[in-house]
Amino acid sequence: MSRSVTTSRSLQKSLLSPKSPLTAAAPLWVARSQCQTRQSSHSPLGNPSAPQRKKVTINTLRSLHQKDEPITMITAHDFPSAHVADHAGMEIILVGDSLAMVALGMEDTSEVVLDEMILHCRSVSRATKAAFTIGDLPMGCYEIAPEQALESAIRVVKEGRVQGVKLEGGVEFAPTIEKITRAGIPVLGHVGLTPQRQHAMGGFRVQGKTTTGAIKVLEDALAVQAAGCFAVVLEAVPAEVAALVTNRLKIPTIGIGAGNGCSGQVLVQVDMSGNFPPGRFLPKFVKQYGNVWAESLRAIESYRSEVKSRQYPAPAHTYPMVAEELTEFERLIEAKRA
Repeated sequence: MSRSVTTSRSLQKSLLSPKSPLTAAAPLWVARSQCQTRQSSHSPLGNPSAPQRKKVTINTLRSLHQKDEPITMITAHDFPSAHVADHAGMEIILVGDSLAMVALGMEDTSEVVLDEMILHCRSVSRATKAAFTIGDLPMGCYEIAPEQALESAIRVVKEGRVQGVKLEGGVEFAPTIEKITRAGIPVLGHVGLTPQRQHAMGGFRVQGKTTTGAIKVLEDALAVQAAGCFAVVLEAVPAEVAALVTNRLKIPTIGIGAGNGCSGQVLVQVDMSGNFPPGRFLPKFVKQYGNVWAESLRAIESYRSEVKSRQYPAPAHTYPMVAEELTEFERLIEAKRA
């Protein structure tokens, strides 16, 4: 008996059965999943290919600092953004609390909570195979006591699968940083403009513009270094001040709005890639290297237009069926109607 006859009879029994998808209104995806297990309307983005570089570690970063080679750092908030950042060769990928605004649509970083940060850390860590990955400790999960901070840091590393944490604050948080680093968790400090405390600072204002302010930035940087930080972010600090602070420290400084005298630089990926609508405010220090928004808008508008005009899907985008099988299917449908 030929395979086509067998298939037709099986199909006939299925269609005429009381439990047939046509009579029981079974979900279409059920039938498709049974006969098209290797084709799908969606699939994993893909496991990152084997990295062409060694895994970045604390020792790697120290080596770069000793050689005076700038350290590259960028933010990522999910698998795709981390995937491309890792492939681009970033040494450090930061799951920054800026995701509150650029990924979750919140007003500022104070809204995001620890569980949300851990979820994004997990997503980023799945894509990051070479870069050193750091998770931000959001506001409210480390300020009460060093013990609270350590508990939060352990969760970010253990559940978020990152290699270290970042927290904002200087002298006043030195005991907290020391508590975490003594537990064996690398900490990236953050001084200068600390966005989680923007309201206490009178908004997003440049720090260290006066002698008193510059001394405060230096004291904070020295304090987090002494507490055990492997590096420190200097945000929104005059370039000259940042360069002098960098020269006084033994650990790397990562600048964001702090000039090129720092040991490395960091930017928010959404900002530098241009993945935002026209008219959005950008800080002075941001350089836009691409226009992801415009390209995505063009692609989606083209898709909408082709769907409306029935240009898409074209025959090249559909699955074929043997003519004889289709004829038999049509005959059975007509028989069913009769």
